[in-house]
Amino acid sequence: MQLTDILSEEFIKLDPDARDRDTCIKNLLDLLDKHELIKDVDKAYRAVLDREKIMTTGVGNGIAIPHCKDNSCPNFAVALGIHCNGVDFQAIDKKNAQLIFLLVGPENNPGLHIKLLSRISRLMSNEELRHQLIKCKSAAEAIEIIKEEENYYFDIE
Repeated sequence: MQLTDILSEEFIKLDPDARDRDTCIKNLLDLLDKHELIKDVDKAYRAVLDREKIMTTGVGNGIAIPHCKDNSCPNFAVALGIHCNGVDFQAIDKKNAQLIFLLVGPENNPGLHIKLLSRISRLMSNEELRHQLIKCKSAAEAIEIIKEEENYYFDIE
């Protein structure tokens, strides 16, 4: 499985209106909910915020990966928010997150959840890729950039 098997341009939002972490998370969840990928968006929202209370998902280098495993999310889904100015996710390097990958999925497959988190982290370790995504003019451009980069990696079955 590739990340782009579940992340498509419908789930990418460029320069969203959200200027704070919680609104950003809510907007990305609403995007997934609009496509009926979440059974209970409020429950998923609480699950993601509960995860944030444990430890920030602002991993540094302008990246945040808010996520949850919850039965309100029957299948794995990913949304991406690209913020030119960034959103404060209380990252370990104190930088605002410009690339926010929201990952939600069921509780019954923690292995795939970890593999998807790892795939996102691996892709985002590429500084040039991060810069290209931040400069994207459309969701279609963003998904093509990610697909090209994923061609360098093996599937994560």
